[in-house]
Amino acid sequence: MPAATALKLLAIETSTDTLSVAVGCPMPLASHTGPGAAQASAALLPTVQALLAQAGWPLAALDAIVFARGPGAFTGLRTACAVAQGLAYGARSDAHPGGLPVLPVDSLLALADEACHQRAQSGQPVPPLVAALLDARMDEIYVALYAHGPQGLTTEPLAPPRLCAPADLGDWLQQGLPAGCSLAAGGCLLAGNVFEVYGAQISDVPGERQPALPTADALLRLAPGLLAAGAAVAAQDALPLYVRDKVAQTTAERETLRQAQIARLAEQTQGSEA
Repeated sequence: MPAATALKLLAIETSTDTLSVAVGCPMPLASHTGPGAAQASAALLPTVQALLAQAGWPLAALDAIVFARGPGAFTGLRTACAVAQGLAYGARSDAHPGGLPVLPVDSLLALADEACHQRAQSGQPVPPLVAALLDARMDEIYVALYAHGPQGLTTEPLAPPRLCAPADLGDWLQQGLPAGCSLAAGGCLLAGNVFEVYGAQISDVPGERQPALPTADALLRLAPGLLAAGAAVAAQDALPLYVRDKVAQTTAERETLRQAQIARLAEQTQGSEA
């Protein structure tokens, strides 16, 4: 793998309603931000082609493809993973006979990095703890807790990604705190896209609020360290991270649930008649 300053990377982030793509390393040479969600599947490949053309890089010249693996929107995660795998396989060459390496990165890590970057750009200090919070819909939050120190953000979470009810956020964060750390007195930064939706439910959680989303630029900043640590995988081993495994029931599951509800109602009716 070339030195970090010489890496040629493509970064893809589709875990939210925003599509974010960039090429470069560690700073983007070309980037795009636009509507994601359902539009990501149609817009992603043309965007990748346009950005590679702007950078003057053929696909085979890339050293790796970086994508945000989740947690996040199911369709977006599947789209990013499928495109990263397809492009990696399509770039087989003498240098990469099995295809380009693929680097999966947690979406919440990218979010935390973006929040830290925003604060650094505005001259604001970053607390020693960063809680990355993404709206998971269904009255839940995707959350992970990271440490921030003189060397920057640690890529290994103090508490790994999970689902959390907004009302339980404070307790969950408290449980993940290392010894000597506190949520109070500027000890934790709450970063993410949950404040408009769940602001009232998390109003008692101490910490500054930093609106932020995971971005492809953040993936580019994180990639050199993760690649040096051996986090890249073969295309076939690049998989999404689903913290919530299911958001919909199959027809058979719905019918089973309906029959169970009918049985419970029948039992209750019989009990009342008795």
